[in-house]
Amino acid sequence: MAIKAKKLQPAKVEAIASAKTVFEGYNDFIFTDYRGLTVEQITTLRDQLRTKNAELKVVKNNFARVAFEELNVTNVADYLKGPTAVALGNEDANEVAKILFDFAKETPALQIKGALVDKEIYDAAKIEAFAKLPGKKQLIAMIASTINAPVQKLAATLLAYVEKKQSEGGSAPAAEAPATAEASVAE
Repeated sequence: MAIKAKKLQPAKVEAIASAKTVFEGYNDFIFTDYRGLTVEQITTLRDQLRTKNAELKVVKNNFARVAFEELNVTNVADYLKGPTAVALGNEDANEVAKILFDFAKETPALQIKGALVDKEIYDAAKIEAFAKLPGKKQLIAMIASTINAPVQKLAATLLAYVEKKQSEGGSAPAAEAPATAEASVAE
């Protein structure tokens, strides 16, 4: 639960409103501990996340707790302890997680605490397993290629048959069918 002061300071209210506005624009949140990262490393990580239309925001924990509570997300308070940066994404959360885990391999100072993906809480182990799955676009491509393969094979087989018949000097079966049909009608 967030700590709320009896007398609200305008700067803090504004900071909470700003955090809430940022969080409203995203569906998926991955919480990290960025302690020990240099500014250059954080900038590099942000650049990598931008390729997937994701952002990395460093927020004060108390402001983030209040903002999440105002958004009716109450189960992320455990991840808002210590220095926290939040990776924000709208789609392909596993791709964002994959970027974070790959970066963490190169830079062990980055620690992934957990995540909120599609309104479901993931601990560090679960988000790591989730990061190993293929992304939505990769899955669609895999399904499309699986569906397309038999059709391509059938088309190639039919084309090879037609070319074989034409090379033998005969006409293609499609040309023979009407002639045969006319002969049977004439009888």
